[in-house]
Amino acid sequence: VQLQASGGGLVQAGGSLRLSCATSGRTWSIDGMGWFRQPPGKDREFVSAITWGGGATDYTDSVKGRFTISRDNARNTVFLQMNSLKPEDTAVYYCAADRSGYTNRPRRGRASYNVWGQGTLVTVSS
Repeated sequence: VQLQASGGGLVQAGGSLRLSCATSGRTWSIDGMGWFRQPPGKDREFVSAITWGGGATDYTDSVKGRFTISRDNARNTVFLQMNSLKPEDTAVYYCAADRSGYTNRPRRGRASYNVWGQGTLVTVSS
């Protein structure tokens, strides 16, 4: 499985961006997809995830109501719509594939994700 993330950029606070993560290769092996982010000088953290089959979603508290994760199985692509962006959302955003086995609930742990995209930088100015 290969992942290609895109859509990052510079945006003012209150603005929106949509990140995309295109998957290729053995996509049939994917059980879920996640978005993580790494703010400057900090550890990588969970943002959101979606199960590949049922489409169940999960969000970290700080983005609930502002971010929406979705998937287009026909295009093997996952999206992260980010609205009402804040300066604290500034980070490199990574998409990742969970191939740990079937789940009806998205996984949050980084250890469950064994394929990672290259990251896309989101900068939110105040």
